[in-house]
Amino acid sequence: MVRYKAVIAYDGTRYSGFQTQGESLTVQLVLEDTLKKLNGGKPVYVHASGRTDAGVHAWGQVIHFDLPQERDAEKFRHAFDTQSPEDIAVRSVEQVADTFHSRYLATEKTYHYRLDIGRPRVPFKRHYAAFYPYTGDLDVERMQRAMEDLIGTHDFTPFCATGSSVEDRVRTIFEARVEENKETQELLFIFRGTGFLYKMVRILVGTLMKIGQNKLPEDAFKLAIDQQSKDYIGPTAHPEGLYLMEVRYDGKPKKAYQEESSN
Repeated sequence: MVRYKAVIAYDGTRYSGFQTQGESLTVQLVLEDTLKKLNGGKPVYVHASGRTDAGVHAWGQVIHFDLPQERDAEKFRHAFDTQSPEDIAVRSVEQVADTFHSRYLATEKTYHYRLDIGRPRVPFKRHYAAFYPYTGDLDVERMQRAMEDLIGTHDFTPFCATGSSVEDRVRTIFEARVEENKETQELLFIFRGTGFLYKMVRILVGTLMKIGQNKLPEDAFKLAIDQQSKDYIGPTAHPEGLYLMEVRYDGKPKKAYQEESSN
């Protein structure tokens, strides 16, 4: 068997997340159906860097799969891409060592979250940016100062949604910042770290919105982490604003977390 690594992008609007679950339409199901056709009708199983929830998008999701023979990578990428639905793009395909694993070897992930703060809301953004429906402006500078408390290695248990089976909830955040685009009337939240817990990014954004409204203290993240308390966190932000942008690898296996999922 020959192992391949692929980077894919997808519009998550019509999918019930990445991972196959029952009869629901998922990104994994569609990818495996396409690969099965390209493999002469024989099943091909896809492994991803992590799951994304229903409605969440990706620009840099990484997958790996095995084929029984070597293929020209670019020709196979083209076939894989053109045979996939129009809301999935295969950005690259490369042959890798059979020890490569898209999830266990991932050492860094970057997520973006887009928030539409315009009035009135833009209907064309409804699947691609979450809308901020509340009255009053968000204090962007206050939110940016608050995000500084996320940098470093912490136990992020308070920011993990119910339903996760992951036991080790310590993660390292390298970058956390927010950018305001006055022309498009959007906020862009950027998070880069070793990994993220179940719905963690969306909970961070929901908390930031409360901080920006002055409904939570500016040091809410520090208080939640230090006290391991959910008293200082906000609601889970909607999924349509979230994008998995990039997954990086350094070749060294990380601790095998149980199925780490995002978000």
